[in-house]
Amino acid sequence: MEDLRVLFVSSEVEPFVKSGGLADVSSALPRALKKRGVDIRIILPLYGKIDRQRYSIQPCLPSLCVHMGDREEWFALHHTKRDGVDIYFVECEKYFGRAELYHTREGEYQDNPRRFAFFSRAALQVAHDLCFSPGIIHCNDWQTSLIPAFLKLDHDPFFQHTKTLLTIHNIGYQGIFTPDVLTYARINRQHFHAGTFESFGAMNFLKGGIVFADAVTTVSPTYRHEICGPIGSGGLHDVLRAKGDNLVGILNGVDYSAWCPATDPHIPKRYNVRSLHFKRDNKAALQERFGLEKRHDLPLFGFVGRFAHQKGLDLLQGAIEAAVVNMHCQMVVVGSGEQEYERFFGELPQHYPGRIGSYIGYSEELAHLVEAGADFFLMPSRYEPCGLNQMYSLAYGTLPVVRATGGLEDTVENYDELTGKGTGFKFHDMTISALYNTIGWAISTWYDRPQHIEAMRQRAMKRDFSWDKPARQYRELYGKLAGE
Repeated sequence: MEDLRVLFVSSEVEPFVKSGGLADVSSALPRALKKRGVDIRIILPLYGKIDRQRYSIQPCLPSLCVHMGDREEWFALHHTKRDGVDIYFVECEKYFGRAELYHTREGEYQDNPRRFAFFSRAALQVAHDLCFSPGIIHCNDWQTSLIPAFLKLDHDPFFQHTKTLLTIHNIGYQGIFTPDVLTYARINRQHFHAGTFESFGAMNFLKGGIVFADAVTTVSPTYRHEICGPIGSGGLHDVLRAKGDNLVGILNGVDYSAWCPATDPHIPKRYNVRSLHFKRDNKAALQERFGLEKRHDLPLFGFVGRFAHQKGLDLLQGAIEAAVVNMHCQMVVVGSGEQEYERFFGELPQHYPGRIGSYIGYSEELAHLVEAGADFFLMPSRYEPCGLNQMYSLAYGTLPVVRATGGLEDTVENYDELTGKGTGFKFHDMTISALYNTIGWAISTWYDRPQHIEAMRQRAMKRDFSWDKPARQYRELYGKLAGE
């Protein structure tokens, strides 16, 4: 049987360009699907910050044209190959030749709706020009959510057998703009109503994508459940519920080629489940790097992530000082984002020298060092579609302290004091006291039941969140949509 053809369209793909977990998924999932016999091609914008020389990105088709509603847009196509997967880049200087992906510190790019309406039509044009007729077009988030509508409304014979799948990585970002973009996107205004794109008078890219897609996936089973309710859906629960069985929760995987303590090039001392004692060397290196007291007996908590309200930074902000004052522990915080949090966490080491360390910004090396050197990893998220750091933490024997939401609920097994079973510590209430008390629970377990900590670490490191299972689930879903 001929390989199933899939066009995977994403606004970011690791290692070329990344702002969040979307890039990790857009890299790892296609590679895993390729191994399962899927003929998959990736397409993304050629942003100005992408290093063409480093990734051997070469011109492919120099002059392509896409017809938008009020003009023709010309662009070039570039290509590289990674782990056997063909990756194509849409070069359009006026839309993508700029410093950032979606926004600067001053705010979002005002032409974002036009940028990604163009990119979505360009992706379809590329399929034409490459004579690549896909059985499935796999779209990701609002940036590519117009593609299902284009296929349903344009009636292009080239795509008459093509089905669309839309993955929602974070429903908090829906692509809501004024409806002016309809003309440019070449969508007739008769299709702009409450049953498609319209949302309180605005144009909602993601809503339209959900309506027109043949199937929708989310990045964890619990998140699928959460977004079907009014609180977790950002107002889209009705259109999501209407998808019925065509709304599926598939847990993301982990790229263990990048996140494995036995092979990690970023950490001072590599280790595995049989040599967990070497984790102590990484803890010492982490303490030294952040100017903390070098004490193996003190439990060390780490946080790595975006400084955003979604990540529960207000809870951590309210709990961190009391934790180091009232309990015997240390804290390390790595991240950047909202200026209020950058300022707060950036100043903490001055007030609590030897007990709190912080780094404002993102460092791949530090992210790995925190995972390897910390004893516990903090993720007090208000919502978390999937989360990756808790799965990285489990692989490194670093026990997660998480709020039981989304993928955190699906991947972390709560500690049982009676049996010693579990792989982490969960709390449910979205309050500072709930986080503070759960930190205290972890610390009391560290001091009072060290044998449970050791057993939990062993159990955590044996958990398997590789991409094999989700790739199999996506392949089955593709086959169902394609009528195999």
